[in-house]
Amino acid sequence: MTDHATSPTCLARPLPGPGDSPGGCAAARGVDGRPLHAAALKFFWGPMDCGKSTMALQMNYNHSRQGRRGLVTTRIDRSLGPQVTTRIGLAHEAIEVTDELDLRALVRDTWAEGVRVDYLICDEASFYSVEHVEQMAELVDGYDVDVYAFGLATDFRSCLFPAVQRLFELADEVARIQVEVLCWCGREGLLNARVVDGRVVREGAQVVIGDTVDTAEVRYQVLCRRHYRAGELGPRR
Repeated sequence: MTDHATSPTCLARPLPGPGDSPGGCAAARGVDGRPLHAAALKFFWGPMDCGKSTMALQMNYNHSRQGRRGLVTTRIDRSLGPQVTTRIGLAHEAIEVTDELDLRALVRDTWAEGVRVDYLICDEASFYSVEHVEQMAELVDGYDVDVYAFGLATDFRSCLFPAVQRLFELADEVARIQVEVLCWCGREGLLNARVVDGRVVREGAQVVIGDTVDTAEVRYQVLCRRHYRAGELGPRR
């Protein structure tokens, strides 16, 4: 874990381009044109189907169009592969985050290969570890790297994921994604129910891979608070 009692030392080493003066943290701006020491940790959250992964890929596209260079990471994507996928058909290759992966070392190793890193896109951040969130904060404060995290807020028991709780505590900005998701009754969908054998289950491992399709052995369905608490899944579709 990072030492929160001391101020972080900036370790950023922007790679100078033509006409840029070297100087890393001493320079007023990085080679991507943005002010140094202006990086931020931002967390975007919402229930399933609200477009978190779609927004993550759009964020990556927008930044890369302006000449910024970033890394895309994910953990336990629905495709079970090292990529970010969306339910509307978009996909992008990504770095799989494991318990052993140190996000700071990932950035340092990329720099060592001569590749600049201006930002990280961290999809499925709910499934990262608390230590990964500490590393995100250190990348922002000590390495001047922007971190944009996307994920669910609560699990199938309506409890915060540990990494999400830490993101709420540490992030410079927390925003709920505004794409509305509806419960079967028409009310706003808030909570992610786990459904097994046609019933809402409230016990089990916090993370179990499933999908939203009716044929999945373990599926998830977004419900309003009233129907989540009642365990009512609505008419069969």
